[in-house]
Amino acid sequence: MKALVVLNPSMSKRLIGRAVANMSTVQTAYKEGRIIIAGGTTNAYVAEELLQESLHKGYYTAGIVSKGKLDITDEQKRLKPISLVDGEKVEQPWPDVMAEFTKGDLFIKGASALDLDGNVGILAADQRGGTIGLAYGTVIARGATFICPVGLEKLVPNVIDASIEVGINEVDLVMGTPVGLIPLSNAIVITELEAFEILFDVMATHVASGGANGSEGSVTIVLEGEEEQVRAAFAYVESIQNESNVVLD
Repeated sequence: MKALVVLNPSMSKRLIGRAVANMSTVQTAYKEGRIIIAGGTTNAYVAEELLQESLHKGYYTAGIVSKGKLDITDEQKRLKPISLVDGEKVEQPWPDVMAEFTKGDLFIKGASALDLDGNVGILAADQRGGTIGLAYGTVIARGATFICPVGLEKLVPNVIDASIEVGINEVDLVMGTPVGLIPLSNAIVITELEAFEILFDVMATHVASGGANGSEGSVTIVLEGEEEQVRAAFAYVESIQNESNVVLD
């Protein structure tokens, strides 16, 4: 059976958040291990689905593209990244939790760019590379796992090429805050396509993008599989059609 669905960016974030929370690697680390859910709007959905609690998603991030510019959220309102140890939230700063990272522990961080080779790019306004600049070396060196939840709206032709062209001190004019793009090539990337497979065991194919009148940034996806699974996936998409947009106020 086949079905055709449309997801706007907020719906995609909800779908991806639920899928990441239900990954076996995440459930294992949640029960016995360490998880850091870094800042990011999609990451906020992961946290909501994993912890079954509501967050102000617009402030669960430092950098954000908002109202036509590259921006930074109000530090006074910004929520701290959530760190979990053996299923319990801890108040330690996330770098202190990461200092104890080992194999099987998870660092979850979204992205601003994605290409078809599976590379992701993370925008950074901090001269030292922000969160990812501080975390990535530790995650990789210790054999921990980096999961990147990211929507297909973030597709670009080539992340590596894009990262060469931009940098905090590279541009002369900027709409908002100057940034660099940090490319990463070995994350476990979870888009809408992987999310449908994780949650419903259906094959998903991205067939179109874009829209208008509230559907800007949407993706159109074909689902294929056994009738029961396809109908369940279709019903889930219908159930999240009223998902609220991410806002700052």
